[in-house]
Amino acid sequence: MKKYSLFTIVALMTGILFFTSCQKDEITQPVNDEILPENFKVDLPSALSYESLSLKSANVDTLKGNEVYQHLGNFIHIGETGAEIIQEIIRNIRVFNINKPMSISYVSEDDGRVKNLVVTRSPFYDGVTWEFKATITDAESEGNADGGKAIQIFWNRNPIKGIALMKPYNIDRRENADNEDAMYRVDYSEAGEHGYNAEMTVYAAYLKLENPLDNPYSMSSMKMFAGRKGNIIDVYGNSDHPNAILLSGKAGFDWAFIASGDKETDLGVAEVGLPPVNLDEPSRNVLLGYYSLQKVLTREIYDVWPGIDEESVNAFLYNTAAPGYFDSNGFVSGGTAPGTGYETMERRLKWLSPYNPKEITTLQIQFQ
Repeated sequence: MKKYSLFTIVALMTGILFFTSCQKDEITQPVNDEILPENFKVDLPSALSYESLSLKSANVDTLKGNEVYQHLGNFIHIGETGAEIIQEIIRNIRVFNINKPMSISYVSEDDGRVKNLVVTRSPFYDGVTWEFKATITDAESEGNADGGKAIQIFWNRNPIKGIALMKPYNIDRRENADNEDAMYRVDYSEAGEHGYNAEMTVYAAYLKLENPLDNPYSMSSMKMFAGRKGNIIDVYGNSDHPNAILLSGKAGFDWAFIASGDKETDLGVAEVGLPPVNLDEPSRNVLLGYYSLQKVLTREIYDVWPGIDEESVNAFLYNTAAPGYFDSNGFVSGGTAPGTGYETMERRLKWLSPYNPKEITTLQIQFQ
């Protein structure tokens, strides 16, 4: 039995007749009637998705914009990266006409373990009967509570719509040995249910928290929506940080945000809230109003230094005014638009809202 990486599944399918396999139906040669969608994610403007931010202000007496919004870009980037991984897996098998039930076994070059791939018709999942389902399992773990499942993909071809589930530990035991419970899910649709040309929702759950003495801001779960309409991309979501602390030392914050960006101009606008991680509240006015970034930090400052003068507080929090404005280099300004190119995105923000923080705290992801 040969060894193949999950991300070289095309080679696996090409050489299928040379594998130890059990086929329910004959595997056909590649044809133009591709069964899997070419895209399974929404590309986000770099103004909103980044790993780091450049410094725009040199005022040492003011909390810098890149520091204020650093987690926003990182969070969106993490969600987009998760969707990219799943899309890459799907693209690697897309060019083959896998339109009949089948199963094969192979040895993964990622962790050297036997994996089983099964494709079936008409599965029922999440209240929907889909055209197809593909499941990859870690063979030795199929007797475990999770069935050894590494990936499940449910999809329809017209319109393109699907759900992809992933457990990295069962994909590669070597790479993910320290985070064996983590799971991810991506819902993707081009059916236009919410007025978008394409939309996706990215979920992550059961993430292992780091030692709070090393990193109190590590994330346990997240949920992010992204919808594309023309060049405009709307994004909103939350991430759960149960050990996070601010100035007063109170632990447990939910990072709630809304954002809108333009892929053509690479500009973006965003608002952020910091509600308690266990708050059961769906209201936009509460999450982005009472718990706005600026108001939360203001309360934290006065809790620690009740006698501090207002002028110093306002100066320090100058860049936390909502909304925040971004370009391809990162944060530009807070509260006041630096130009007219942001008007369309500003108008869209009022229709967006984060999720209920309690929904993120209790988020569950399950295979079929």
